[in-house]
Amino acid sequence: MGTGKTKSNEIDMCHGSLFGKIIVFAVPVMLSGILQLLFNAADIIVVGRFAGSNAMAAVGSTTSLINLFINLFIGLSVGTNVVVAQFYGAGKQTEVSQTVHTAILTSMISGGLLILVGVFLSRPMLVLMDSPENVLNLSVLYLTIYFAGMPATMVYNFGSAILRAVGDTKRPLYYLVVSGVINVILNLVFVIVFGMGVAGVGLATVISESVSAALILRCLMQYDGMIRLDLRKLRITGSKLKRILTIGIPAGMQGVIFAASNVLIQSSVNSFGEIAMAGNTAGANIEGFIYTSMNAFYQTSVSFTSQNFGGKYYNRIGKILGCCLICVTTVGLVLGNGAYLASSYLLRIYSSDAEVIHYGILRMSVISTTYCLCGIMDVFVGSIRGMGRSILPMIVSLAGACGFRVIWIFTVFAAKRTLPCLYISYPISWILTAGVHLLCFILIFHKYKGQQEPDV
Repeated sequence: MGTGKTKSNEIDMCHGSLFGKIIVFAVPVMLSGILQLLFNAADIIVVGRFAGSNAMAAVGSTTSLINLFINLFIGLSVGTNVVVAQFYGAGKQTEVSQTVHTAILTSMISGGLLILVGVFLSRPMLVLMDSPENVLNLSVLYLTIYFAGMPATMVYNFGSAILRAVGDTKRPLYYLVVSGVINVILNLVFVIVFGMGVAGVGLATVISESVSAALILRCLMQYDGMIRLDLRKLRITGSKLKRILTIGIPAGMQGVIFAASNVLIQSSVNSFGEIAMAGNTAGANIEGFIYTSMNAFYQTSVSFTSQNFGGKYYNRIGKILGCCLICVTTVGLVLGNGAYLASSYLLRIYSSDAEVIHYGILRMSVISTTYCLCGIMDVFVGSIRGMGRSILPMIVSLAGACGFRVIWIFTVFAAKRTLPCLYISYPISWILTAGVHLLCFILIFHKYKGQQEPDV
């Protein structure tokens, strides 16, 4: 079990006060997520300013489809985080090492599979989403190039999950600073200097993500501790892969469920035309920074709960949830409403077209102002998943998010085809799903609450 001794880059999650450690853990995760979003934001801004509205719509309309396919594999990285953290909290060195090597090899294989998805399924999926004919070819080009970089994306995400499991959130941030600067510079060079358009921004993203993946691998190979990576030991240990999949597949499916409902909503937005698509893309991009800031506390609840659950410090789990809920609600309210109040200025970063800005404000007036509800929902999921339960939140999300939104689109939205009517399905689904997750957490936590903690 945990000894209370940590290395300089790690955080002792099983002993002492929680609030300060949660902030120290979450802030680098938050900044890392924001930098990752800047990759895509830089793509959209550069093409919007220097390649036109069609190119901007082409890049933006692929986001939900990209998320649909990679979320399953990103879910496996959540499984990696939980399993490594639980073994680490219990002080099981061999199990930690086997999990690390299994996870990294799995990430490489996953990335290879996603390349095939990009090559063979980009056009059929975009056609199913009703992408307008005048942006379809550009969208296919961007998506194909983007998926070529999936092995690097997977390695970075799995490697970061391993580091988060032991409380090291700073170094993934440093690596993203490097790759983020590279991405912005290459965007400008490829698009402005060489006139490569969407191909240029796609290529810049692939190169920059490859740099971040290389840095994370180097970090793990030089790590002095349980999570050290030795490429000669890369192999899949069946029992560890099973545990990763048990947590990760439901987590990934939950991400796919949300992404699938977002693809359906994107298809509905597409029916309003190119200008609405561009405004929706810009608004969603700004909201992405808010979501990522809140999602840091989901990641925090997963790691802290997993380590304490593995070390059998059950009484700390409720306190972890409380701290994360306070933080995520505060961040969601401040950033969400602040972004809406400044929406007319923020949207001008993406486009100077008054109609595009109008549609962006329309979206943010509904979604951005209520975004804290989404953060609250996710923190409950993180705590439940950290206790080793992953199928339950997946089922709840299937009904509360995907199921509800699909029904809404084919009933309420079908009767009143306006964008506000479409967007209001988001906050309603968050409220319903968060309420059920709260009940699930109470039932699970009750089984462990009050049990004797291990000797320290």
